[in-house]
Order: sequence, then structure tokens, then C-alpha cells
Amino acid sequence: MAPVRTRRLDDADCNRRFLIICDHASNFVPPELDALGLPQGELERHIAYDIGALEVAEAIAEGLDCPLVASQFSRLLIDPNRGLDDPTLVMKLSDGAIIPANKTVDPFQDKAAWQARIDDYYAPYNATIEGAIGAAQQAGQVPIILSVHSFTPQWRNQARPWHAAVLWDKDDRLRNVMLDYMAAQDGVHFGDNEPYSGQLKNDCLYRHGTMNGLPHALIELRQDLIADAAGQAHWAAQLIAVMRQAAQDPSTQEIRKFGSVND
Repeated sequence: MAPVRTRRLDDADCNRRFLIICDHASNFVPPELDALGLPQGELERHIAYDIGALEVAEAIAEGLDCPLVASQFSRLLIDPNRGLDDPTLVMKLSDGAIIPANKTVDPFQDKAAWQARIDDYYAPYNATIEGAIGAAQQAGQVPIILSVHSFTPQWRNQARPWHAAVLWDKDDRLRNVMLDYMAAQDGVHFGDNEPYSGQLKNDCLYRHGTMNGLPHALIELRQDLIADAAGQAHWAAQLIAVMRQAAQDPSTQEIRKFGSVND
């Protein structure tokens, strides 16, 4: 299986004003790695991928008629939303599950295996995003990047009240539009850098959004709310509206290097 799933990436007539990415879209592990030594059921959990995120990302890209770049490998193989210097790039323990096949996969023990995962999965995913950004800029567009993720309704026996949330660093252009839009929606409990922070140096949006001065944000959607087609369509429609509104903001039509709180 190819490491990257794309939509309309090479189509000259697609809408390059937007770029949708999905870092944790798949729970695929190649057969030769024998499910990383895990029971198959563990690969159906959130530790392996962001449940429901791909379906929402695809629906957003279809609605905007824009490119989509999505991973086709489990985050347990290697996490494309981490920097190469991050110790959680190849997870050895995730939400109580020990990942047997990852025990020695790091730059200090089995560097060859670590590098192979970078070369086979991490690098192609990032290169595809870079290509999509380059194609947009060549077409005279400043692409607005939206990264689609999902989170569990509970964590360590604590309920998470947010229906969805925006994660961001210092570039607040898309974040501000999203907060204003969601505040106008009845009954939506929308978080701001919840349940995680978007201020993670060298994560995917740091590399492709922050470093390039492109408007960007990460949307986190609660998994029980996107568990079926109706929920996926509902949230996709909300985010299509957000992206269209953001495109009307003059600030999103410019390259602006806000930097990061970690710089």
C-alpha cells in the first residue's frame, strides 16, 4: 500500500486556495510487521489512528473541491505529526499498550529500522504536502491548511466536554474565524487549544504552516460525534463553511510568518 492517500493533487482545475491534511487517517501496518506484535483489536483503537477523521477530511475536500493529503499508515508505525527529534515519533507505549515491535526502534538502538520508517512513511507523507503547497503557490494561491484529527470522548476516566476544538500556535488567522463561527452555533462546546495544545515544535503544521507563513489550524473532533455518516457530514459542513469564511479574510491571502511560541 502506498504511504499517502491523495485527492485532486495533480488536477489543474482544483481549488488550491485550500489544502486538507489528515495525519492519522489509517491504522494500516504492513503484514511483515505482524501488527507490531499487538492483538488486532488494539489497531482498532484510537492509539492506532484518528477514528472518523479521514471520512470528515474527505468530505471537506470534496465540498471545497480542493486537494487532500492523508496518511495511509498507522501512527504506531511512525507519527507524521511529530518532529524527527521527538521521542514519541515511534511510540513504545500508548494509552497503556506496550508496542512490542517498537521496543528498539529509535536512533540509539536500531537506527536502521528507525530510518526505514522515516524513508518509507514519514518522508513521503511530508513530501506530498510540500508538493501540494508548491503547486498552490505556483498557481498564485496562498493555501489555507486545515489538519483534521479526532479525540476520544474520555481520557483516564475523565469525560471530555468539548464537541470539537481548534489547535494553533501563534498564527491565529484561521483560529479566529473558527472560534467566531462556532460561537454562533447553538449548543456547540468548542475548545481553544483543548484537549491538547497546538504549540508543538516541529509538528506537521509547524513544518508546513508556521515555517511557510501560511494560514493554518488543526481541528480536533470528538470521536463519538463523527462515528457515523450523519455526524461526519454535519461536521464536514461546518468546517467547509469555516474555510470559505476564512478565505474571505484578507489576512489569509498573505504569507505572514508569525513564528512559534517555541522559537
